[in-house]
Amino acid sequence: MKARAAVAKESAYVSRERQAARPRPERLDRVVHDRMRLSILAALAASETLSFTDLKAITGTTDGNLSVHARKLEDAGYVICEKTFAGRTPRTEYRLNAAGRRAFEKYLDHMDALIKAARRK
Repeated sequence: MKARAAVAKESAYVSRERQAARPRPERLDRVVHDRMRLSILAALAASETLSFTDLKAITGTTDGNLSVHARKLEDAGYVICEKTFAGRTPRTEYRLNAAGRRAFEKYLDHMDALIKAARRK
């Protein structure tokens, strides 16, 4: 009887351990998970810096939508926005900082783990 109890206890422990290690969709970074913010981060991960105009063309969005999502990434500490002037023309450039790169890579790793877990089922 004691042996069965020990096996059941061990089995429950292994089950809890597997659940903790299993990727879970609710653990995704919600700031990154938004389609527009993810596309901004992907574009910035592939380039050192991008202008507002370049990001707008890459993402295919409007000025207002890009501004809102870029600001959320700034507020999260993932993106740096630098505003300058070339003569009288304003220029806004964005770049991914170290925290943003880590968040993006962590998100990609998490999604990869979710995809692999789903394919195993």
